[in-house]
Amino acid sequence: MSNLSANTLPTKVRIVEVGARDGLQNESAVSTQDKVSLINALAAAGISYIEAGAFVSPKWVPQMADSRDVISALTLPDTNLTALTPNLKGAQAAHEVGIKEFAIFTAASESFCQKNINCSIEQSIARFADVMEFAKQHNIRVRGYVSCVLGCPYEGDINPQQVLKVSQMLLELGCYEISLGDTIGVGTANKVDELLDVLLAHIDKSLLAVHFHDTYGQALTNIYTALNRGIATVDSAVAGLGGCPYAKGASGNVATEDVVYLLQGLGIEHGIDLERLAKAGWAICTALNKQPVSKVSLALKNQIANQ
Repeated sequence: MSNLSANTLPTKVRIVEVGARDGLQNESAVSTQDKVSLINALAAAGISYIEAGAFVSPKWVPQMADSRDVISALTLPDTNLTALTPNLKGAQAAHEVGIKEFAIFTAASESFCQKNINCSIEQSIARFADVMEFAKQHNIRVRGYVSCVLGCPYEGDINPQQVLKVSQMLLELGCYEISLGDTIGVGTANKVDELLDVLLAHIDKSLLAVHFHDTYGQALTNIYTALNRGIATVDSAVAGLGGCPYAKGASGNVATEDVVYLLQGLGIEHGIDLERLAKAGWAICTALNKQPVSKVSLALKNQIANQ
């Protein structure tokens, strides 16, 4: 296992905000205007990378059925808007509304792949060939997501060598970055370290991002572990939007407010206004009729209320 040392922390971290897609697709439906307002508020808070929607079948993900309308209503020239594009049809639709970065996804677990997209890992990657070709023709970057890197609801523990294999396949396909997803939030610091021991022996740290869910309350610890290995891109969702479909009632994505507070405490540059970010989270939570999951957001809310 690695020897964690503060001097390996990155000086700057890029936050990829996934609340408007990965978060909201696991929540009750909100209006198109609520989504537009959320993304505009996130951009105003200083977030420059925002996953704005998913071009997937509305039959399977009804919460994302209005992604075209949401993105068409945005005017954010300084914000990198990305969208999930699992097939050529989705890629073409995303391109039509000006998306400059696609996201594709597979899993490190064969069982998860079969149950979620009805094919093997290799078949899922083969399906992306035409998306990659289309992206290349139109000078669009593609980010690869790997689900279940630290555990699977069907298979349990996942071998880090399997994660390495799938990550390398996506890089060879042409992805500029691999986002490592702890989809069910079962990872712990030592598991993160063991995974990165394997990956960093073969893949440069600049090509890796982390996407941790907080089902068991370990996401911030896991992010800190990854930061200490030099990982400088972190996915998170404002207000901790999203749930874990495999653990009823459990929280989903780690909250962006909590990650930003962690980064501030470590003296790592991030470019985000924490109070404005929290207010963006409060607004979407009002639309959802729920409380933010973020501890930092709730603390700020109490602090402002008592001023």
